[in-house]
Amino acid sequence: MMLMLLCIDAGLSCVDPQRHLLVKLQRIKVIERDRMRKILAFILWALLCCCCCWKTQAEIFTSISQMTDLIYTEKELVQSLREYIQAEESKLAAVKSWANKLDALTKVSTSDPEGYLAHPVNAYKLMKRLNTEWTELETLVLQNPSDGFISNMSVHRQYFPDAEDETGAAKALMRLQDTYQLDSEAFSKGKLPGIHSNAILTVDDCFDMGKTAYNDADYYHAVLWMQQSLKQLDSGEESVVSKEDILDYLSYSVYQMGDLPRAIELTRRLVAIDPSHQRAGGNLRYFERLLLKQLNELNQDYQPASEEPIKLGTYIRPKDHLPEREAYEALCRGEGLQMNDVRRSRLFCRYQDGKRNPRLLLKPMKEEDEWDSPHIVRYLDVLSHKEIEKIKELAKPRLARATVRDPKTGVLTTANYRVSKSAWLDKEDDSVIDIVNQRIEAITGLTVDTAELLQVANYGVGGQYEPHYDFSRRPFDSNYNGDGNRLATFLNYKDEPDAFKRLGTGNRVATFLNYMSDVEAGGATVFPDFGAAIWPRKGTAVFWYNLFKSGEGDYRTRHAACPVLVGSKWVSNKWFHERGQEFRRPCGLTEVD
Repeated sequence: MMLMLLCIDAGLSCVDPQRHLLVKLQRIKVIERDRMRKILAFILWALLCCCCCWKTQAEIFTSISQMTDLIYTEKELVQSLREYIQAEESKLAAVKSWANKLDALTKVSTSDPEGYLAHPVNAYKLMKRLNTEWTELETLVLQNPSDGFISNMSVHRQYFPDAEDETGAAKALMRLQDTYQLDSEAFSKGKLPGIHSNAILTVDDCFDMGKTAYNDADYYHAVLWMQQSLKQLDSGEESVVSKEDILDYLSYSVYQMGDLPRAIELTRRLVAIDPSHQRAGGNLRYFERLLLKQLNELNQDYQPASEEPIKLGTYIRPKDHLPEREAYEALCRGEGLQMNDVRRSRLFCRYQDGKRNPRLLLKPMKEEDEWDSPHIVRYLDVLSHKEIEKIKELAKPRLARATVRDPKTGVLTTANYRVSKSAWLDKEDDSVIDIVNQRIEAITGLTVDTAELLQVANYGVGGQYEPHYDFSRRPFDSNYNGDGNRLATFLNYKDEPDAFKRLGTGNRVATFLNYMSDVEAGGATVFPDFGAAIWPRKGTAVFWYNLFKSGEGDYRTRHAACPVLVGSKWVSNKWFHERGQEFRRPCGLTEVD
């Protein structure tokens, strides 16, 4: 599982295990041919033994009647032989079909692994294929011993994604669906903003997506994906899953969304197909009684279910833990931006020499204002392509699931609102890290001696980091005044201990974020509090202060990394701490200087 997640985030080829397996599959033909000869020899030997035994015991050849029995015995043996041959041929045909399909697939995926995995549907299907479909193939071959294949599977099994990975990839697609308001049909046909590919989802894929949501009691997404599965099945697409199963899940999920008329209509369809269905009859009677009770209480007449197909927007998505969810997702789509002509007139570009820093005198840095207050700037040509590739090369073997600090315990832990992999690089690891550190120090004027190591992060399918602060919040201050939204957010973290106390370097005073890749779609850095969105541009970096000069946290800097829709997002960041900055950024006279 760890290797597969590394491959998604780092853009490595995850299909090499498939290549080795395909080679082994070719050997199955020879193995199975030898086994067929042995089985045939055994059957003939068994038949001969039967004849010999009967002859010894009863002299069968002297009795036509007994010989007639042998005729029928032989017929049964021949039938058994033909069934064996048919089973072997069917198995080999199925294995050949797998081999041909996977061979064609790996030729495409290995030609550009990172580009292939950049499409979220390809990444999801890789998770699903290695976790589910290769297991089905293993079961097929296991019907008769095939030591070479099983041995190879055992070797590579430890690197395969598990059910949790498949579920995670499915949820990532749902997250992208919500954030970028994409309907299930667009996803199933590979139609993403600005992109159309042959990465499609089948009836069974859509069903599995819906089932993943259903098992998580996420009936909103269960409805969307079960409906899409049913739509594709009704259009004539072949599938393994039956219409009865789809209607079973769909009708109950619709009921959970509070749409009783439609739940009744779907359940009636299910009963019409399978009158003996275990749950359908009981559910139908229950739904009808419940609807009748509601209509009587409201003194309303029965209204038939809407004939409009279920689609994105038919039902309201349930609220979750994030108070600014709608504003955050709108910014990710490029909506709700608060940039206007007045604010734009206050933004400038300039050459930055770091207050005549020797490192920047001959080649000053290009600086652009991204936002006026709080002041956010972007630096151009911070990292060269060669430096970026070296940093990625150093980080890839060390990438591990990114963690966050639990707001109550201060302990590092994984969270579903931060989906990425990260690695920490020290200047001792390679000279390029030391060079980058010194360059960042020259640009910002802040010392890196008390800064954290360079963190490198890669966001895979649906990779994101929901709205958060980079600095550690103090215990709740009753004198704090803010608007309703920010106050609610602040209260969520009022019990957070000093997360950086053990470092002895104070709070995170500033963030320097390097973009190490372009992203085809999605992946913006957004600030919901004041409606800003900053889009990744390879080689550039953005910088902002998390604290006022007084040391108080600037709660406006709550920000997020939007889900990556298409592409692979690489970033690296340097977090500066307060200690050592006393004379580089002196304290202000007021709390909000």
